[in-house]
Amino acid sequence: MRVIILRHGQSTYNSQGRIQGRSDLSVLTDRGIEDARLTSAAFTGLEFAAAYASPLQRAQQTATTVLTGLGQQDRLHTDDRLLEIDLPLWETMFNQEVREKYAHEYQIWKERPHELTMLLPQADGSQQEFFPVLNLYAQATAFWQAILPQHQGQTILIVAHNGINRALISTALGIAPRLYHSIQQSNCGITVLNFSGNWDDSPEERLCQRVQLESLNQTTHLGQKLPTFRPPNRGPRLLLVRHGETDWNRAGKFQGQIDVPLNDNGRKQASLAAEFLKTIPIDFGFTSSMLRPKETAQIILQAHPDVILQEDADLREIGHGLWEGKFEAEIKAEYPGELERWQTHPESVQMPEGEHLQDVWDRATGAWQRILDRVGTHPQTGIVVAHDATNKVLLCYLLGLDLADIWKIKQGNGAVTVIDYPDGIEGQPVIQALNLTSHLAGGIFDRTAAGAL
Repeated sequence: MRVIILRHGQSTYNSQGRIQGRSDLSVLTDRGIEDARLTSAAFTGLEFAAAYASPLQRAQQTATTVLTGLGQQDRLHTDDRLLEIDLPLWETMFNQEVREKYAHEYQIWKERPHELTMLLPQADGSQQEFFPVLNLYAQATAFWQAILPQHQGQTILIVAHNGINRALISTALGIAPRLYHSIQQSNCGITVLNFSGNWDDSPEERLCQRVQLESLNQTTHLGQKLPTFRPPNRGPRLLLVRHGETDWNRAGKFQGQIDVPLNDNGRKQASLAAEFLKTIPIDFGFTSSMLRPKETAQIILQAHPDVILQEDADLREIGHGLWEGKFEAEIKAEYPGELERWQTHPESVQMPEGEHLQDVWDRATGAWQRILDRVGTHPQTGIVVAHDATNKVLLCYLLGLDLADIWKIKQGNGAVTVIDYPDGIEGQPVIQALNLTSHLAGGIFDRTAAGAL
């Protein structure tokens, strides 16, 4: 089952810098309407079994524009569980007003969003304390539990808001409410989630073990290659790239730390990534010491000749040990049950004469921290080119996920992921976009080789 999540187009309150929440006074701007049309064009050829939208008019306008362009407006359903986060004390206020009038609460909102409380007026005139973010996560979970069982094997569209979209993505993946601000949703940004499994399982199994984040917050269809920085911009932007394809990726052979070079398609993917990033100012570059990421990085940096590429062996791929050089069928025959365990419980597998995922976690996160230390707090942009398992481990680390969660993250050959540190390297990183691949084959879906690691 495929779920496409879309944030509404730019609204009048977005353009004015106001907080919207559940206020329904805001409508789409001309830009918001045009971006909804561009999104509809990006969905050309896609058949939705159903579309669900927030009842607020900015989401309804976006959904209607998108679906009318596809001739599928009859698929639209309104669902109150897609309402935006409830912030009654702040609604309609300018962001700066909230920062000044509610300085303490705003600090909690930014640093510990799950602890923010507000008072909600009751029908009898009293007020009841509630937690906006925690309530939103419960709302998102209720939506998934009601909707997912209805659409096995189908593609559906969700059109909603920044906050509820974050909560939907987070509850699907198992990202904690304290990391509510760790993922971004731009106006008309597209996110793709893939669900599989038996929906008779418990809700926890259904939501947290059989889901893959194929991509997050795509904006290329809007003419915006990468999501824009959001103030404050006190730290670096890291573009995490997976190397281009190898013959072993294409064949489905486990390569691990065998130093397999790029194939011709891999070099083409690297060149397309280079063209995609050509106009992006790049100030630094780091790569795994292995051939395939190093060549990918070198091709990307041809348009940035002043950047010195630095190698770090701790960014290398997982060591598969005795599995390296083998196809899946060979591993199944020689190590009964172990490949299935790797595909379902990767945190439990010690590769024969190879590594455990914890080894990869320890060295890769150490390398990431060294990169941050070298880059410092300046708002620079750079590339980090590594491997499938390495990138997945790093993204799980940044999103507060565990080793068991690596299959929830997709990393295509030549894909670009955007990670910002808006509050400096000591602050919470924000995944602005994940697994961008439209520069490789066009369209909103990852069409790169599945391949073995």
